[in-house]
Amino acid sequence: MYIMPKLDYNYDALEPYIGKETVYIHHTKHHQTYLDKLNKILDSINFNYSISIEKLLYNIEKIDPSIRQEVINYGGGFYNHNLYFKIMSPSNIKEPIGIIKEKINNDFGSYDKFKKKFIENATSVFGSGYTWLVLDEDKLKIINTKNQDSPLLMKLIPLFTIDVWEHAYYLDYQNKRMDYINNFFELINWEEVNKIYEEIKHNLQ
Repeated sequence: MYIMPKLDYNYDALEPYIGKETVYIHHTKHHQTYLDKLNKILDSINFNYSISIEKLLYNIEKIDPSIRQEVINYGGGFYNHNLYFKIMSPSNIKEPIGIIKEKINNDFGSYDKFKKKFIENATSVFGSGYTWLVLDEDKLKIINTKNQDSPLLMKLIPLFTIDVWEHAYYLDYQNKRMDYINNFFELINWEEVNKIYEEIKHNLQ
């Protein structure tokens, strides 16, 4: 079965931008529930868990149509949260570095232009969903997905994401989603994003 990844930081490490209670509930309740339900579904078909969650979603067409939507919902919920928690950190590095800095400057013109577009996309999400930075072949793009859909379903490679479901921010920000989105940029672990960029294509082969 798939196993819950451990956080690389304590539940209070993202304060003051995201509070300890929010991280704890989000990780141990919401995230855990998606994992438990995904494992239950996959157990019913004797799934080979040596296949990574990334490969499972990237090749979703291989899953029986009778359970495919459930795998999308719960597998997406598990993977999306994995990435969301992974790319946050109490790091002091507040702007892109390395190859991601170069790619953002090339594909968006500058970090400020990229950040403005990302915030606009995240603010525009209606209801529940995510905003992503993805790699489409060799070009960076910003996209939104609804519910727990993953860009992997569209053969896009996710580099980082912000969860804009209300449970991700409501205890800290109530209805002020924009404040949460702006503060999210104080938490992005750009070293991890660089690592994902360099590794994920290989992991999907």
